Amino acid sequence: MENIVSLKQCKNYSFSSVKQSILASFENLGGIEKYIDKNDKVLLKLNLIIKKSPEKAATTHPIFVKALAEILIDYGATVIIGDSPGGPFNKTLLKGLYKTCQITDIANETGAILNYNTKSMDVSFSKGKLLKRLTVTDMLNDVDKVISVSKLKTHCMMLFTGAVKNQFGIIPGSLKGEYHFKMPEVKDFADALVDICLYANPVLSFMDGIVGMQGDGPTSGQPRNIGAVIASNSPYHLDIVASKIINLDPLKIPTIASCVDRGICSGTLDDIQLVGNKIEDFVISDFKMPMIRCVDFVSDRVPKFVANLCNTLLQPKPVFLHEDCTGCGKCYESCPPKIIEMKSNRPVVDLSKCIRCFCCHELCPQKAVDIYRPPLMRLLSKL
Repeated sequence: MENIVSLKQCKNYSFSSVKQSILASFENLGGIEKYIDKNDKVLLKLNLIIKKSPEKAATTHPIFVKALAEILIDYGATVIIGDSPGGPFNKTLLKGLYKTCQITDIANETGAILNYNTKSMDVSFSKGKLLKRLTVTDMLNDVDKVISVSKLKTHCMMLFTGAVKNQFGIIPGSLKGEYHFKMPEVKDFADALVDICLYANPVLSFMDGIVGMQGDGPTSGQPRNIGAVIASNSPYHLDIVASKIINLDPLKIPTIASCVDRGICSGTLDDIQLVGNKIEDFVISDFKMPMIRCVDFVSDRVPKFVANLCNTLLQPKPVFLHEDCTGCGKCYESCPPKIIEMKSNRPVVDLSKCIRCFCCHELCPQKAVDIYRPPLMRLLSKL
């Protein structure tokens, strides 16, 4: 199948503008009927990582969701909206998440159904490179097709989060922490993310790139106007185009590097049919990158014990800003290696056991977790 990526300009969240851009995206990809049958039950798998209002740019914008849901419902599909963010996965949490992210209103306005199925199921996946078995959300049993609806953002651990990583949300809530703990190395975690995306097998992927997030994403960065609606029949190739837009070498993104190793994509635009607006019209040369985990610079050149010491000294680390902390305990709950204690209602961490997944940073609702990156790492990461 030809890998098509549609690019449409959309400068703001005016409903009519967003809907026209999404309709044009469907046309560019060959039409809705090429991917969705009438009466299909379609899961819009959003990025609802945390309870934050839409203007923070951490979650898929509700207007984007409304336009896409309305188009699919008018076509004849049943739309189910869902995600499984980090932390406990239950109906109470989902209600609060949908409300804060303004998705509850969208469901009421369009007739879309909000997912409250919090059961899980164990599945086999022979095609997986690392994951031959997975535990996934049972909401997949409630639908015929999955459409990924991601947000264009940077990511402190994985550098970039897009259509591929969005499928990590089919892993139930707190179980995500186990994946981080079992696969603390970025390359292994990237392989696992690709396995999960391959299993989810979204029939289409849309990306809300109207306003994205730069800097310390996926939740603590700064909103950045991009003005793009990106859509594709391949989440892997969509991420390549999105990374080009933010002036990021696709091969530096661990999930894309994993896809290249497997022969899923080339890591370039060579195997992509770009339709719609020109990519040159969107490129942002000064898009701010996150303080990502340090690459292993020295292992192949010095004895192992020296390499371990050097890499330890070069690693970034989470820093807890107690003056901004409200004592909610989200960092404590979300820490995969369980090395955070709450003392006097404030987090205290044993950094010697930190796996640098930055879940504490990612899921803090108050931006009370910063990331310190050693000066030498800043220098080496630019080489």
